[in-house]
Amino acid sequence: MSWFARWRRERILRTHLVPERAFDDAVGRLPILQGLTADERARLRRHASLLLHDKTFSAAGGAEVDDTVQLSIAVQASLLTLNLAEDSYRGWSEIILYPDEFLRPREEIDEAGVIHRSRDILAGESWHGGPLVLSLADVEASGRADGFNVVLHEFAHKLDMLNGDANGFPPLHRGMNAAAWAADFGSAYEDFCARVDAGEDTAIDPYASSEPAEFFAVLSEAFFELPHVLYAEYPAVYRQMELFYRQAPLARMRRDA
Repeated sequence: MSWFARWRRERILRTHLVPERAFDDAVGRLPILQGLTADERARLRRHASLLLHDKTFSAAGGAEVDDTVQLSIAVQASLLTLNLAEDSYRGWSEIILYPDEFLRPREEIDEAGVIHRSRDILAGESWHGGPLVLSLADVEASGRADGFNVVLHEFAHKLDMLNGDANGFPPLHRGMNAAAWAADFGSAYEDFCARVDAGEDTAIDPYASSEPAEFFAVLSEAFFELPHVLYAEYPAVYRQMELFYRQAPLARMRRDA
């Protein structure tokens, strides 16, 4: 980040830092944010403040969007980037909120050239270079340390998209091994898909088997929501995520116990 960008962000923080009481209330309502150190809480507050300043929150379908909802989204999204660059969510500007799950038209062409049209029911969606869309009902259900978190899921897609379309292979940090990432995630993905296809009731959301991008997003949810489950199921993937997110939520959970 250039000196000018750093200066601009410090200037923003002088006037837009989330009030301490509001921040403490937001963190206190979310079990996945328990166990953060004082230094981590300070960085989280900083990242959330910048996100709130940089992004526009828009209501759709009659949604009611207040400061509490916006802050809840901001602190959860900022957990992903707690130890990453402050501009990790660059390249887009809008968060659209629906009151509940929403419909997205889908069009597919089969091998015979026939067009099939349908509609997906979604809790969230991330567009490359465009807005991020969330269901408020699902935002309310996120952050409870039970494995489901639509905020983490969709914002993980945004990190994945930093090198192009979401494909489960986000830009890795210097010192990370791309071949090891591909091998660890590829092996885990194949195993998980086989388990889902066999009808196993998996501890991790079976939606992760739909494609590599969703595998990365769902396992990002698990990494922060249920780190002990992810470590037990796929320890190599857990270690790759420790390197990528530069955090150790399993150690944090044990420290908070």
